[in-house]
Parts: sequence; structure tokens; C-alpha cells
Amino acid sequence: MARAAKSALVLCMDVGFSMSNSEPGHEPPFEQAKKVIQKFVQRQVFAENKDEVALVLFGTDGTKNPLAKDGQYENITVHRHLMMPDFELLQEIESELQPGGQQADWLDALVVCMDLLQNETMGKKNDRLNIVMLTDLNIQTSADQLDVIIQNLKKAGITMQFFLPFPVDEEDRGNSDGDAPGPSAAPPRPGKGLNKQQKQGLEMVRNIMTSLEEEDGLDEVYTFSDALEKLSIFKRIDRRPMAWPCQMTIGSSLTIRIVGYKAVTEEKVKKSWAVVDAQSHQRDDVKRESVYCLNDDDETEVQKDDTIQGFRYGSDIVPFSKVDEDQMKYKHDGKCFAVLGFTKQEAIRRHQFMGSQVVKVFAPRDDEHAAVALSALIHALDGLKMAAIVRYAYDRRSNPQVGAAFPCIKEKYECLLYVQLPYMEDLRHFSFPMLENNKKFKPSESQLSAVDSLIDSMMLVEEDEDGESVDIFKVNHIPNPQFQRLFQCLHHRGVNPDGPLPCIEPWLKAALERPQAVSTRCQAPLQDVKTKFPMKVVLKKKEQKTSADVFGISTDEPDAKKVKVDEETEYNLVEIAQGKVTSVSSVNPSRDFCTLIRQKTVSFDQACQQLTHRIEQLLGNRSTDYYTKSIACIQAFRDQSVSSGNAELFNSYMQSLKRSVPDRNLQEFWDLLRQDALTLISKDEVGGSTVSKQDASQFLAFEQKEEELAAPAQDDTGDVDDLLDMM
Repeated sequence: MARAAKSALVLCMDVGFSMSNSEPGHEPPFEQAKKVIQKFVQRQVFAENKDEVALVLFGTDGTKNPLAKDGQYENITVHRHLMMPDFELLQEIESELQPGGQQADWLDALVVCMDLLQNETMGKKNDRLNIVMLTDLNIQTSADQLDVIIQNLKKAGITMQFFLPFPVDEEDRGNSDGDAPGPSAAPPRPGKGLNKQQKQGLEMVRNIMTSLEEEDGLDEVYTFSDALEKLSIFKRIDRRPMAWPCQMTIGSSLTIRIVGYKAVTEEKVKKSWAVVDAQSHQRDDVKRESVYCLNDDDETEVQKDDTIQGFRYGSDIVPFSKVDEDQMKYKHDGKCFAVLGFTKQEAIRRHQFMGSQVVKVFAPRDDEHAAVALSALIHALDGLKMAAIVRYAYDRRSNPQVGAAFPCIKEKYECLLYVQLPYMEDLRHFSFPMLENNKKFKPSESQLSAVDSLIDSMMLVEEDEDGESVDIFKVNHIPNPQFQRLFQCLHHRGVNPDGPLPCIEPWLKAALERPQAVSTRCQAPLQDVKTKFPMKVVLKKKEQKTSADVFGISTDEPDAKKVKVDEETEYNLVEIAQGKVTSVSSVNPSRDFCTLIRQKTVSFDQACQQLTHRIEQLLGNRSTDYYTKSIACIQAFRDQSVSSGNAELFNSYMQSLKRSVPDRNLQEFWDLLRQDALTLISKDEVGGSTVSKQDASQFLAFEQKEEELAAPAQDDTGDVDDLLDMM
């Protein structure tokens, strides 16, 4: 296994008094340099690598470095030695990094950084030693020892980067026109270009960088403004390639050695949330204990060894032990990449791709025969526009998959691209009404042309000068906004424990917006679409009165019959457009529940289970509107239970709901329920009920026990959840 790359880096920042000078209305170079360091350390903290960082300041009022003797290397402070960056360093930069009142030679500071790197990396394996210098070069510097310093940098293998408040060509621009506009951070002497010390320092910077990096050396000299823009994106978490060696089999006699690598996979934050003590912020101060209790009145405690897993199958629970679970698991021989057959690439639709990864399959580097065989297969598939259907298993513990292997031929390599395909149960088949069947909804030719023009104007691919297609919205160059926002908020909370979280960064919002070129291009087509598809206000027609409205519905009819009549006559355009109701939705759950019962598309138990899940979701929002919607659901639940002669599910749910009221703080909801007199179903209403009329009338009376009032509120709704799962 390859060792992860590790670097040692020293941030060397000028805090002298000249760094605090700036034009009116411009940010001082010191503040810009401080932001660059903050952004850099942030990236290192969240990059989850092993790189070590040190911080050296020069121009400080004090002196603290091992070379400070006999009046040399003064006003240079080693603020932090080489170690992995953490939130403590971020807090120190935020609070302790302040402008100094002295000036120090930046070449002396460079020597201190070189000494620190050589001494503190001795005996360690580092792939890179780097010094980052942030300064305005505004101090008299002697170039006598410059050649010696460059020679020692080369000998130690140390690379350099410079961050300045002006670009590397500022000297030329300053000589040509002192009033010419400069970079976003103006030079310390406004209107006069660079002073003598800065010109001399800039020449020394050029000498150092060209000596170390030859022609590309000046590419490592940045301005503060450019660095802030590039460092705003948190560093991508480094992932080294993990090889997956296997044997690809074709039939019973052909075997090819292969190695797979994940090419595309969903990235997740490695560090997860943890429960810590609110005062000490220590995870070890919080202890968790799990207790298992029977669902009885005494909540009898049982040992974990006396429990067993159960699989809910409808309203029954099938016990399943660990032995049964192990025997049930699919047994196979381990790693597998077996070709089952071949098919046309066009037969595999893009919407059938599933899974969370794409695997690139290569031949091993040391196996020439495998490389020849795999190359022949790849070129044959590519020439015939075919793909291989394969059986894939990562290891003995994983379930096998069926996927497609597509040929991929690039200028520098060739491989197979494996993508998982769905099984029968993974496919969803839906039927929707056709708009073309209704002439009222058939678009005209001008409307179709307007939409075509809109689509063409919003194309994110355009041709360049050479006639090649170019993406103007490169998704693979956009950082994950979830990561960026999370890291931004974590950093802010780490250095500002009590302050509010900051707003989302403007550059991140801009990155997710439609490209400006597309927005400008689509304005005219959008206006054309708006004209061709006019919006009209539809007034609700006056409802016609029926004989029932005029004379009233006879009171001799039972309530159950009234409900059925209302349900059967409740047809509207939404229902017709939606087609057949297949589940209880969140928009109108009571109506969907009644429709399911009437259509008999699912069993009564399943419909009740869906409805009670919706009720629990609604009760999670403590609002009168949601309470009213929940009561409507309970009313429909009760009415349908009475109509079907099944009172057990409704009564059980209501009893468990009542038990959870104190813990979930639902007293207001229960008061509304009592006002509507939605109580248990008694024997007088349904013969199979076990609840008497007296018990039903007293059910809604709610008395709180003192011990319940003293107990802390809990989010656990175990009784209700258990009942829902048992339905």
C-alpha cells in the first residue's frame, strides 16, 4: 500500500508597521495577509491529511527564535512549531496575530524558517518542504548572502512561494505611469508605485524563484487578492487510489487479471457529529445506557440476551435469530467480475444507471498478457458499440450486483467503466394520463417553436473557435456547497463560540447560479414564452344548490351512510388529473385515506398504517394548522373504522397517542381533540369493540400525574412507533 504524501510547511508573515499602511478606502496588507493565512490553515484543518504547519512572524516587538544571538535575527518570532494544524491555531491567528511596531529583514526571517524546517523534519519522511512568505518587501535588505541562501534552499530541497500586496510586474507599471490603476490591494506608497526598497526586494524575489524553479518560478508569486480568491474554496480531501484486484471471467475457460479503481463516488465528510457534554465539550463525559423494557403497564426491564430480532410481516412479527440471519445471507465465492453476456450500448438507458460509484477496470501494470487480452476486448466492444453485462461482487461479505461494463479509450489509457444496473425490484413503473388526448391542452406550432428557442438559448454547451463543444457550466469544477458551508460554519463556530453563524459566502452563491451568458441569452425567448402562454385568472364558478342543501339531509340516515354519500360525490379536477390514488399523501391525507378505502387498492390495515404515519408527521409540527389537519385525519380514521366494523386499530392508536401526550407536549392538541369529542369507538357503535360506552366518554378526560410532570420531556414515541410498525 502506498504511503500517503506528507508535507512540512512554514508560513512566514510580515507583521511590521509598514504592513498596516494603505490608501484610504483600501484594506491594509496586514489584514489581507492575515486572511490568506486563515484561509490556508482552514483548508489544512478540513483536508484530513497529515501535513504539518509552522508559523513564523517577523516585525514583532519581541524576539523568539533559536538563531537570535549577538543582535542578529531580532524581531523574529517562531509563533508555532511544526505540527498538524487545528482549531487552536485558528483561534490564535484570530485573536493573537496583531500588527507589530518594528521592522525585520525578510531574508533573516527566511533563514529562520529554513533552520526550523531542517531541524524539525530531521528523521521524518516528508515529500515536500515548503516556505510561504507573506510580505510587502518594504524594508532595506542586504543581498550579500542571497546566493548562499539560494544554494542552501536547493540543497535542502525547499520550495518557496511569495504572497505580495502587488503583482510581480508592479515595478514596470509603476515606472510607466504612477497614476495607473493597480491591484485590489494598493502599494504602501499610493500614487508613486514601488519605493526603492520594494523594487530591490522584488528583484531579489525574482532571483530566488527563477533559481529554484527556473522559468516557472514566477508562477509561484501571488498577490493577496488572487490568493484569497483561490483559497476561498476549501481544499479537496485527498484520497489515494485503492486497488481492487480480481479475475474477470468470460465463460468457463477465459480469465483475465484486472485491477479496479473508483473513478466516481459520493464524497462524505469523514468526521461525523458526536454527542458531547454542553459544558466541558468532552465526548467522554457523556455515557449512554440502553435499557430494554416490555410494553406493559409496569415497563418490566429485560436483559439484552433475552431479546431477539423480529421481522414485521404485515401485522405479524416473525422472530429471526442471528443464526437464522447468517444462514439466510447469500453465499458466494468472494470477489467476482464475471461477464454474463453482451448487449448493444443503446439498449442500456442512461436513467437505468444506479449505485453510488463508477469503477474503472484496468489490467495490472506487471501483466503484459492481461493487458493485451483486456485491450482486445475493449477495442472489440468499442468497434461494435457493445457493452458487457457483468456480475460484480466486491468481496465475500457484499451482495452481488448486476452491472454494465462500457469500453473507454483515451489518448493516454484505455479501460472498462463499470456502472451498476437495477434489479426488477429497483424499477418503478408509473402510468400518467396523456396530455395529447385532450385537444384543449394541445400546443400550437408557435408555442412549440417558442419553447424550442428557449431550450436552445439555455444550452450549457457551446462551440469554441475551433468548432469543438465546450461546457460553460463545468459541474466537476464546482465544489460541493454542503462541504463548503459546513466547513465555513465549523470554522466560525470554532473561533466564535457565541456569535451567530455567518451568511453563505458570495462566491459560493454565484457558483451555483445560472451562467451570466445563458441568463443574457435567454431573456428574449423567455419573454416570447410568456407571451405565447398567457396566464389567466380562473374564477371559481358559483356552486349549484342541490335538494339536500335546500331541504336538508334526512336525519333518519345513519352517519356512516352520510359519510359514504359525501365521499362518493366528492370528485374534482385534481383527482381526475392525479388518476388513481395509491398512497396517503401529505397534501390531503384524510381524503386520500377515504379514497384508498373506497377503491380497495390496499388492505384496510395498510391504509390505516399510512394514515397514522402521516398523523405522526403532522404532530411533529406544533402548530394549530397542523393540529387541525391531524384531527381531520383522526375523524376520517374513526368514520372508516366504524363503517368497516373494525375498531381495534383505531382504539389502540388513540390509547397509545394519549400515553405519549405528556412526553411530546401535545396538551394543546388533546384539548382540540376533546372539543370535537373524538373518543374511542364503543361496543354500541361496533360490536367487536372491547370499550364500553362509559369508558369511551371518559377517555378524553386527561389527568397528569405529579411524577409525569416532574419527568424531563423526551422525544421518544416508542409506544406509538411500535404500534404503527405492528399494523
